Amino acid sequence: MLDTRELGRRPGSQRQMSRTVPAPADLGIEVLRVPEGSPVELDLRLEAVMEGVLVTGEARADLAGECVRCLEPIDDELDVRFQELFMYDDSRSAQDARESEDDEVSMLEGDLLDLEPLLRDAVVLALPFQPLCQDDCPGLCAECGARLADDPGHSHEAAIDPRWTALTKLEKQGDED
Repeated sequence: MLDTRELGRRPGSQRQMSRTVPAPADLGIEVLRVPEGSPVELDLRLEAVMEGVLVTGEARADLAGECVRCLEPIDDELDVRFQELFMYDDSRSAQDARESEDDEVSMLEGDLLDLEPLLRDAVVLALPFQPLCQDDCPGLCAECGARLADDPGHSHEAAIDPRWTALTKLEKQGDED
């Protein structure tokens, strides 16, 4: 929560700030996320406008997860920009938004604004849907699960069609005789 009292309600007044906050829980997707409690660096500009407070900012955080093809750990960094208008409770636009039951409108809670939903949306939308350890990751062997990047020449004998297994049994018997 950020306090906007120092900013005032005079349109055009601005305030810039930098903060480091701990990452909230579940900030990311199943295979790639910002670890809970890790530092998230925020550079923010708060600007008073007629309807509320316009927040423009940038967030930087470390990412941890795993490759969707080979399950190797991924450690990366994320740098994301965001902008949102937080409306005053008593503004005409906020009253219109409440009457239309628009859930997309961010509201100030008194003089406080909650950045977590905005940060969560910006981070999740910036993450790759299927993160890879490298662009050309070959993944795992479908038969034995070996990591193909570690063993590029990995191969198996050709699988025998199950319809012919009875013939291989006969062939083995002939070899024994």
